[in-house]
Amino acid sequence: INPKTTMGNRTTVTEFVLLGLSEACELQMLIFLGLLLTYLLTLLGNLLIVVITLMNRCLHTLMYYFLCNFGVLEIWFTSVIFPKVLTNILTGYKTISLPGCFLQSFLYFFLGTTEFFLLVVMSFDRYVAICNPLHYATIMSQRFCVQLVLCSWMTRFLLIIVPSFLVLQQSFCGPNIVNHFFCDNFPLLELICADTTLIELLGFVIANISLLGTLSMTATCYGHILHTILHIPLNKDKQKTFSTCSSHIIVMSFFYGSCIIMYIWPGKSDQKEDRNKVVALLNTVVTPIRCLGSSVPRQAKRI
Repeated sequence: INPKTTMGNRTTVTEFVLLGLSEACELQMLIFLGLLLTYLLTLLGNLLIVVITLMNRCLHTLMYYFLCNFGVLEIWFTSVIFPKVLTNILTGYKTISLPGCFLQSFLYFFLGTTEFFLLVVMSFDRYVAICNPLHYATIMSQRFCVQLVLCSWMTRFLLIIVPSFLVLQQSFCGPNIVNHFFCDNFPLLELICADTTLIELLGFVIANISLLGTLSMTATCYGHILHTILHIPLNKDKQKTFSTCSSHIIVMSFFYGSCIIMYIWPGKSDQKEDRNKVVALLNTVVTPIRCLGSSVPRQAKRI
């Protein structure tokens, strides 16, 4: 399927074909069931976090306020990808419109990398709580925390709007085959008719700022946290303190590791496409499940 509209000597793509995770017919139902189960677990689990946090007054603390925001982000993030992938597998109709592809790509990067900035906020919250407990109430006021969350959203929006606008202005004149299960930026850039050097350079710079910049801030916070934990005299207190931030470290490792491999780590074109499919699947499947496994039990214990 390659629908195009003729414009003079050149044709303009109006739809893209997403190849998906695998073209093997015998694997489609297995992939569908696996992704459907994962999506439902992620959706229901994060909804559970949000509902429990809002309903239980014991959880009206800043840590669970940030977890609630993180849960909402996870719901939106996975919903950008999974419904379309599941629909394509079930119907066998693998096309996505040009505006739909742009919107999916924009929301994927906007929501996905907003989580990095929110992880910085969460790590700073744990840093103040553990390293400066006497000043925690003063520093982490409700107004300041709301401002931190809003800054996380706005910063990422400002970083991504320019390259997204540049891609939107480009012409796609065929072919229209996207070797991925969603509209990732690298497969899209390969289909642009014009020179994409500027867009690729801008994307690489922004990826480094978003990933390595937030990683350095998060790692600095947790470095101070670990240093403080090691100087706590009682082993029981050490374990209790470390448990409050261990899940953040695990989730952070999955997020940053997968995204650095996809968008900063070099590789040959063919190998990179196959590698990015696998890593993107881990990023949208393993990380949300890992986050739920780390967060829900602690909330349930408090109830």
